[in-house]
Amino acid sequence: MANILKSLCVAAALALSVSPPLPAAVVVSSKLSSESAMIGEMIRLLLNAHGIQTLDRTKIGATPVVRKALLSGEVDLYVEYTGNAGFFFNVASNPAWKDLQQGYELGARLDYAANHIVWLTPARASNAWALAVRRDVALANNLRTMSDFGRWVAGGGKVVLVCSAEFANAGTLRSLEKTYGFRLRSDQLIVLAGGETAATIGAAAARTNGANTAMVYGTDGGILAANLQALEDDRHDQPVYAPVPIVREAVLEAHPQIASIVKPLMDSFSRETLQQLNARVQIDGESEGSVAEDYLKAKGFLK
Repeated sequence: MANILKSLCVAAALALSVSPPLPAAVVVSSKLSSESAMIGEMIRLLLNAHGIQTLDRTKIGATPVVRKALLSGEVDLYVEYTGNAGFFFNVASNPAWKDLQQGYELGARLDYAANHIVWLTPARASNAWALAVRRDVALANNLRTMSDFGRWVAGGGKVVLVCSAEFANAGTLRSLEKTYGFRLRSDQLIVLAGGETAATIGAAAARTNGANTAMVYGTDGGILAANLQALEDDRHDQPVYAPVPIVREAVLEAHPQIASIVKPLMDSFSRETLQQLNARVQIDGESEGSVAEDYLKAKGFLK
């Protein structure tokens, strides 16, 4: 009997020794911004719901910190923005970044070739610099696009823009003026030392010193809350910064279903959707996690 028990113990030990190791948890990270953290949390919740164990490492730092962590294997997946690849690979002047699909394809190709990083489905929205006009002014003057805005300003429209010094002096404003055929005088500009869009949005909403237009990021939560209308960059002057989950190839090979899990989520986002979700965090003070879970349930992605 002792020999039989001994044999069974040895057999059990051998069986355990040849069992495949459990796959490591997928480390989901994000930048510090509420949008990056919120989408990252949505992805993490979805992966958990589909039986893929995750580890939460969201909001670990700015772009260089998260990027370095991904390339070193410290994290496995996070949400990047398409236009940033122009700076990662020193090709920021390439006109492809001004088109969502072309920029996505170029960034995906460069990142895979250099780092074996796979770009998943991008959102059809951009968090690039933009102009937003008070909604009453937009409605009165039929302003929906930057082309509309350019014609209005060139025709004598009374605009006062609140923006950062970087926006005014680093070429962004001048590029928009050239593309859309208008020119703002110094007395039509309120230039703030900081770069926070919360301040520019607040000044336009409060009509500070006659302000009616603000420098914004396209998916800022404050745009809707402040009753502003973001103008479409219809001639593609600015690079597109579309949110896109990126993942290490080895992790995707271990969990190939990640791509199909993430796709319907990213397809569900529009600029307005992200503005509304960001407003719940940035304006209403809800946590990224609660907004993420609520959205997934509302869309039927989670039960």
